[in-house]
Amino acid sequence: MTNNKNILIKEKIQSFDWTKYETHFNNEKQKERKKFEEIYEKTLPKVQELEIYKGIVTHVTEKHIIVDIGFKAEGVISISEFSKDKDNVSFDIGSPIEVMLVKMDYKGQCIISYQKAKILRNWQRINKSYEKGEVILGYVVARTKGGLIIEIFDIECFLPGSHINVKPVRDYDTYVGKTMEVKVVKINQKTKNVVVSHKVLIERDIEEQKKEMISKLDKGQVLEGKIKNILPYGAFVDLGGVDALLHITDMSWPHINHPTEVVQLEQELKFVVLGVDKDKNRVQLGLKQMHPHPWNSLDKNLKIGSIIKGKVSVIADYGAFIEIIPGVEALLHISEMSWSTDLSSTQDFVQIGEEIEAIILTIDRQERKMSLSIKQLTPDPWINIKHKYPVGSQHTGYVRKFTNFGILLKLEKNIYGIIYTNDLSWTKKIKHPSEFCKINDELKVVIISLDTQTRRLNLGHKQLMENPWNKYEKIYYTGSIHDGIIVNFLEKGATILINKEIEAFAPLRFLEKKDGKIIKKGEKINFKVIEFNKENKKIIVSHTSVYRDQHDKNKRKDQRSRKFERSTFGDIAGLVKLKEKIEKEKK
Repeated sequence: MTNNKNILIKEKIQSFDWTKYETHFNNEKQKERKKFEEIYEKTLPKVQELEIYKGIVTHVTEKHIIVDIGFKAEGVISISEFSKDKDNVSFDIGSPIEVMLVKMDYKGQCIISYQKAKILRNWQRINKSYEKGEVILGYVVARTKGGLIIEIFDIECFLPGSHINVKPVRDYDTYVGKTMEVKVVKINQKTKNVVVSHKVLIERDIEEQKKEMISKLDKGQVLEGKIKNILPYGAFVDLGGVDALLHITDMSWPHINHPTEVVQLEQELKFVVLGVDKDKNRVQLGLKQMHPHPWNSLDKNLKIGSIIKGKVSVIADYGAFIEIIPGVEALLHISEMSWSTDLSSTQDFVQIGEEIEAIILTIDRQERKMSLSIKQLTPDPWINIKHKYPVGSQHTGYVRKFTNFGILLKLEKNIYGIIYTNDLSWTKKIKHPSEFCKINDELKVVIISLDTQTRRLNLGHKQLMENPWNKYEKIYYTGSIHDGIIVNFLEKGATILINKEIEAFAPLRFLEKKDGKIIKKGEKINFKVIEFNKENKKIIVSHTSVYRDQHDKNKRKDQRSRKFERSTFGDIAGLVKLKEKIEKEKK
């Protein structure tokens, strides 16, 4: 009752026309009144537009709600704002209410809004839940392209299809009209877009369950699991909520090249726990450990010096692994494959799947290691090699391998020699040995040098015949002229075939004919040797020099002829005069 009375008094005060009443005040009264107004205004809060204020409902009419927010003037809210509210709220006189001060008009009237205050509060709640990582409940209102529209605090948010579940979701419609727990994962403050996720909550639960399960695992435990995924290096096993790694090396005691040789997708097997990392939530399993180690069944009589047979299972740069029995492998180092040091690659000697015989060099049953040798099955052929392959002796071998610098030639078992490219031919310019011969070709050679310490045999093929350049030196001397055919044009000249075995080089400027034309490929014409280098096996020729030298020669001859004619006529005239003089003296 008292409250209504105060409100009535306040309304009368506000509607009172003070301007008419002020004319009856003297100046002192007016000053006193202004002083009281200033004091009263200081007690009022400062007006801040677009801020939320708490107020009290003072009047409720059919169209408006009047709210006192502590300012001079009260604010008015249209009743239509509440009809749009989904919460169906209603306010009575004296009810507290939160509103937004939209602005103050020029009359000092407060323009306020209940809905805008509610929207701002809801955005603040969204941001707060994002900052704190809170789980909030939302209502799925519709499906959209790529996901769902979910309403949280009356704000429409986007739930991507990839964030609905940990597994792919195909039918989005089954979620429409349902409530769902989500977590805000992204907010764009400029566009007011909110992205939420339900999957992160599922992943969190899975991770917690995984931690709990892993905490109960111990090394050596035997568990059942299903092959979930297969990769080149191993497979992932589902242990019922926990994924564990089964490495390819722990699948089988015998060597395998790919996991599918042992396991298949969806296959259910028993595994032994090899290791558990509880900090990183990782589990490593073993399958081969479910069976006894093959070394336990290895022949007890095998020892150093025993000769065994096996199959090449793995090839590496440093050697090969030989499978003695399934699951037991021994190392055959590349240095123990052949007495020859020219064996540069394991593949030069053995191939995958090849059966070999070898002698045991070392065997350690505790460490489960064994090393083998093939070369020591036979005596070292290099012991008496000087007697069989003296320097200068001739032999026949077979081409086994090409290198960038020459040929690896097999003379006999475990004896290889090297023929360098420049020792293949006296006359041919060979860039790669494959231009000269083929693999498995038979080739005659002569021993150039022998080094027993490094086990090196240097061979030569061209040394079987006399160096033709000794003969060419007398034939193709500088200044000599020979017929030649252009066989190939190069950037700076052309190669000229001057006999069946030898080629010369002619620079471009020396290929011009007397008529100014350039010699064509395949054209036979004479050339003059302008340089002969025996050591470098190089002959440089010129066609231009042929006709230019001939022209110069003819010119000099003509000059000598004219000089001779002048001197001859002079001598005859002199002799005539001398003869006449002698005859006069006789008379």
